[in-house]
Amino acid sequence: MSKEAEAREASPPSTFERLASINVNEYVEKKNGLSYVSWAWAVDQLLRQDPTATWEYLFWDNKPYCPIGETAMVFCRVTAFGITRTSQLPVMNHRNQPIPTPNSFELNTAMQRCLAKAIALHGLALYVYAGEDTPLEYGNETNSDSTPVPKEKSVPAKAIAEPSPVAPKPVAKVQCLGENEIKTIRELAEKVGVNELVIAKAYKVDTLAEVPLAKTAQIISKLQEKAAKAVTETETTE
Repeated sequence: MSKEAEAREASPPSTFERLASINVNEYVEKKNGLSYVSWAWAVDQLLRQDPTATWEYLFWDNKPYCPIGETAMVFCRVTAFGITRTSQLPVMNHRNQPIPTPNSFELNTAMQRCLAKAIALHGLALYVYAGEDTPLEYGNETNSDSTPVPKEKSVPAKAIAEPSPVAPKPVAKVQCLGENEIKTIRELAEKVGVNELVIAKAYKVDTLAEVPLAKTAQIISKLQEKAAKAVTETETTE
């Protein structure tokens, strides 16, 4: 294990990791084949973790949305734990299709949903928006305070009783994703609505540029499966 990996494992989990590891399945709601969490519940959990958290919506010409043709896109910026992250969401109808010239009620609904997504960028329920059933690469166990319970690592008895006298081989430098692989993964991730940070965290690194090159096929395969699943669900709901 590299020194960087040892340091990462020895250090306490980051705020993002702590929130991303919380299993929120009992609070997930489904509508027209899509899963999401209530904005009110997301706000409640965020303020319990960071009482100083704030959020705001971006305006264009004194309007809380960005016009895109006849449709509209809303943006929400959430600041928590000293970090600001921004999410966007089109104003959609009950079939998840963009609404031409949305009214105030439709705008309000989109803004609240966008708030929940912006909070998810800080880790809370992010795996739900990524289309996963459980938190990515983290344990599902939580205590009464919704704080992740770390899994204990077991060591084989043989490894303790009979340590190998042979010196370990030097660890070869891992070749990471190149520009072409990153571009392909980003395009697929954007298509299925998966944040690239989620993919990176799934491999215990901070960015796509640190993901091992050998994982390219695996990542692309999973994203393509999600894209195919999304198409099937859309056809079913229609």
